[in-house]
Amino acid sequence: MKRRLLISFSLSQDIFLSLIASLVSILVIRWISEPIPGFTVLVLKWLAAAAVGTVPGVLISQCSRDVKKYATVRSIARVMVAILIKEAVLVVALLVGLVSLPQMLQYVLIMLLDFILTGGALSYLRVASRLLSGHGPNPSQMASRKTALVAGTDEAALDLASELEKEGYDVIGLLTRRPEMGGRVIRDYVVYACKTDEDLENLQWRFGGVDGVFFPRTVMERNDSPKEDFTDKNEGHDSVQQRDRMSLLGHMVKRGFDIGLSSLLLLVFSPVIALCALFIKREDGGPVLFVQERIGRGGKPFNIYKFRSMRTDAEASGTPALYSGEEDPRLTRVGRFLRAHHLDELPQLWNVLKGDMSFIGYRPERQFYINQIKHYNPRYDYLFQIRPGVTSYATLYNGYTDTIDKMLTRLDLDLYYLRNHTVWFDIKVLGFTFLSIVTGKKF
Repeated sequence: MKRRLLISFSLSQDIFLSLIASLVSILVIRWISEPIPGFTVLVLKWLAAAAVGTVPGVLISQCSRDVKKYATVRSIARVMVAILIKEAVLVVALLVGLVSLPQMLQYVLIMLLDFILTGGALSYLRVASRLLSGHGPNPSQMASRKTALVAGTDEAALDLASELEKEGYDVIGLLTRRPEMGGRVIRDYVVYACKTDEDLENLQWRFGGVDGVFFPRTVMERNDSPKEDFTDKNEGHDSVQQRDRMSLLGHMVKRGFDIGLSSLLLLVFSPVIALCALFIKREDGGPVLFVQERIGRGGKPFNIYKFRSMRTDAEASGTPALYSGEEDPRLTRVGRFLRAHHLDELPQLWNVLKGDMSFIGYRPERQFYINQIKHYNPRYDYLFQIRPGVTSYATLYNGYTDTIDKMLTRLDLDLYYLRNHTVWFDIKVLGFTFLSIVTGKKF
């Protein structure tokens, strides 16, 4: 049943995108040419011919059956067959005069545009997974990979960095007390200027903490207190205002994106939200929303909103209990469906709009579980620099966390995100999350 639903969704999507490509094609012809008499009727005829070509094209090629194998040669070949069938129908429509344009050049341009745009439209998801696959290292390896900084910028420091890489460390960069060296790249290692203890502390905040600062033998021999070799408490310094990886401009872009997209999605999904609320209420008469305190940016608590997917007595004992998967006996019938299709997360769009959360971040947790995580790894506090997210890099690969081991693995992945997150990284995580939902991946 699920397979058929995915195929039907993909089929509808392909037809819709193909028609959008045809609409854009004829609009472009209109924009670059003189006014075309009867243009409205012409558009309708063109779209009708495109529909006549698209529907049999996707059915004959069966391109919509490759709902999980987007980047295969076979799937792209099937898409090409569907496009060629559509274009053949459009050529016939032009030859018989069903669609008539004033100039021969316009005939050539509209066919070329339609071919290119349809190809891009039908291939975007199938190619996107390949483009998005470069999202980071292997999660299982990354979770156990320790981070390090190396003091110095000479050959001894570079040799030590290479040795640490061979031993499995992720060398973030080199340390120096010389301001003019800050920001340079030496043998693929970024140099960070740290003139005071506060600078070093700020740098660790930026990278979500490091497992160790290593000193080459040359530094140890020059000074009994190696830290002082690259710090000087008597010199002035500029404190690091932007501690995490993303720039201030990047944060502004990200927040603007959050506000715009959450507003749009709340409007678009308002009928779905109303239906979900109706079904939840009708099932057992309990509250529609599940409201729970989570810890967010700056370590401040906020109320997270979800559609209630469990019985009202799910935590009647007063002890927090983790969600254990789709077989969790506390799930209601409607709640199990909402969880399976991630619809229970829709009310979090309001959290994003308010500024409690972002679309991409780390998944916010309750203080009860944060205390347990920090008992093993106190670096959780570093995550408080940024807003928690509706989805996260860690969620894609670690799924729901129902054990402390999974929580610690998730923290490692969240810290990797903190050290590397940019606007482009967020776009990739968001795109990969969309692909996972479309293909029915459980997480």
